[in-house]
Amino acid sequence: MPERAQVVKHGDVTQRVGVEVIRARGVDVDKLIKILIANAAAEFASTYYYYTILRMHLAGYEDYKEICEDARLEDRAHWELIVPRIYELGGELPNDLKAFHDQAGCVAAKLPDPPTVVNILTVLLESERCAIRSWSAVCDMTFGKDPRTYDMAARILNEEVEHEAWFIELLAHERDGKTIPSGHFRRGEPGHAPYSKNAQFYNP
Repeated sequence: MPERAQVVKHGDVTQRVGVEVIRARGVDVDKLIKILIANAAAEFASTYYYYTILRMHLAGYEDYKEICEDARLEDRAHWELIVPRIYELGGELPNDLKAFHDQAGCVAAKLPDPPTVVNILTVLLESERCAIRSWSAVCDMTFGKDPRTYDMAARILNEEVEHEAWFIELLAHERDGKTIPSGHFRRGEPGHAPYSKNAQFYNP
């Protein structure tokens, strides 16, 4: 139990019980907010924005474009999950877009030079791997202490792991002539996000 001095007072709107209880369980809330802002920047500014550009340059590979579009829109869904949690914890997004972008937890997935299909798929793959590492760290930090953030992070992590498998399959086929199945299935619609949106899987 937290000490009485730490208990949120009756009617107090300056403090949050949702923060008090996870802090009492050992969560470094300030550190968690900082990580969530970095991950939000990666999902939106560094991933969704650049995945848009990368998808546009997969000309002639409509199947690859469709899979990139799924990952792009699901990363936008991740952004929508993260932002409310930042504010619930008492944090806020930077008011300056450049400052926000510069806090991203992953390197921006810029269009490679030359923008070949193999180079683009490699950028996509490594971007997903960074996301897996980032969200695994959040899961480790919140497991058994902050169920709300853990649930959010686990949902996002499930989709990032799928995205990595998709791009491994495509890159292995395109670059190495190998078949490394990902278990990829067509989403019900682009950006379906079955984990982060709690939507049903496509199962004809």
